[in-house]
Amino acid sequence: MPDGKVYLVGAGPGDIGLLTVKGLRCLQKADVVVYDFHLNAQILNYIKGSAEFIYAGKRGGHHEMTQDEINRVLVQKAWEGKTVCRLKGGDPFVFGRGGEEAEVLSEAGIEFEVVPGISSAIAAPAYAGIPLTHREYSSSFVVLPGNEASTKKESNINWAELARFKGTLVFLMAVKNIERVTSRLIENGKSPDTPVAVVRWGTRADQKTHVSTLGSVATDIKDLEIKPPAVVVIGEVVKLREKLMWFEKKPLFGQRVLLTREHTSATERLEELGAEIIQFPTIRIVPPESWDELDRAIESIRSYHWIVFTSQNAIKWFFHRYYELEKDIRDLYGIKICAVGKKTADAIRQMGIRVDLVPEKFRAEGLIEAFGGKGSVKGLRILLPRAEVAREVFPQKMRELGAEVDVVTSYRAVKPSTHAKRLKRFLTEGKITVATFTSGANFNNFCEMIGDDALELLKDVVIAAIGPVTKKAIEEKGLTVSIMPEEATMEALVEEIIRHFMC
Repeated sequence: MPDGKVYLVGAGPGDIGLLTVKGLRCLQKADVVVYDFHLNAQILNYIKGSAEFIYAGKRGGHHEMTQDEINRVLVQKAWEGKTVCRLKGGDPFVFGRGGEEAEVLSEAGIEFEVVPGISSAIAAPAYAGIPLTHREYSSSFVVLPGNEASTKKESNINWAELARFKGTLVFLMAVKNIERVTSRLIENGKSPDTPVAVVRWGTRADQKTHVSTLGSVATDIKDLEIKPPAVVVIGEVVKLREKLMWFEKKPLFGQRVLLTREHTSATERLEELGAEIIQFPTIRIVPPESWDELDRAIESIRSYHWIVFTSQNAIKWFFHRYYELEKDIRDLYGIKICAVGKKTADAIRQMGIRVDLVPEKFRAEGLIEAFGGKGSVKGLRILLPRAEVAREVFPQKMRELGAEVDVVTSYRAVKPSTHAKRLKRFLTEGKITVATFTSGANFNNFCEMIGDDALELLKDVVIAAIGPVTKKAIEEKGLTVSIMPEEATMEALVEEIIRHFMC
């Protein structure tokens, strides 16, 4: 038996929140990820940086890899001793060819596991407000492939039995073949007045639901140019949509918000209101190239009167090194702590350390004001652990007022090597509503990662900047910032985005 293992993981129908916990764990430990087109690209952000990405998707009939090629890759990587995640949209065993892949692995003597995913067959109707079963309308449902009738010389579908079926019919992959599907049902006695719903891109921000009848839906699909992927629901339960639709009623439904920093809990409020978050971090936080500078400051920590933390990252990396050097928290006794921003202050308090000063204003100028005038700071020794690159306004001004300020690098912000192909397509197709930026470096890295046409792609997007410094960096490039909070925090930025769309 090879040392490698393959996980056949269902990624769900599109809403990233519908990925299972077990599926996420398999994804995070994988050495190789073989993934399809019809899944939320944000899921790929959870893959460890050293993992190998292999795209095996199909779009518009174009196959990136044949099924035989996919099978060979799964076997080959497992025989190399690697943990492989075969990431498939929906559920791997519901029209996903996962059964065929599992057979190949079994025959090759490769250990594998199947991690079920939420199928679009149940998720898309649910997000459209259509229960597949209901005591008064339907006690059962059937899921069928809509392309089966056209891909086989002899169909395995018993159309006469389906036409008499009193439950709900769900067809996947039926849009291109909808006329044949509906005509077969009508020919076998199904009423042309039977309610039908077509749910395109179910569970996503661009979900569209069209309600029709069995006799009219084929014409509607053609006239409205409805294209795959879509789920077709046939049955009396479709009548409940008007009463039960919920997803499309959310106030921010249809909005896609581009988050150009690492995930933050603040954006969960946007998701709760119906927006979809597209995460594309343009900055990755890493340790400094050398700890020497910070180590010297920590070794002489008792010589400082103040430590100023300007971000949660500064806290995280300062104390990471502080404890690595086996220092005691009691060594900070008598040293005053300044925190820039409520979240920074909360992070310090959670460590059991009292915060002595939280400036009302969140920029360097506000920090200077909080420390008082020349008489208040002269002779003070201040330690400022921060990012490698940051504004010099505060330390320069404090030195002018007579303070000694040691600025030490506790972390660096670097540009990650993130694939931008799908994001560029979303921008080109007008699928991004808001782009958020939290620093000038954050914005400039975005432009470099997207390429020469970054500014052109952003011109029709609502741009949100966390503060005036970031806004200035963006507007110097010729773009307009439409959203900026008074307080430079992610929480305030989120509230301003909500206000922009809901007022």
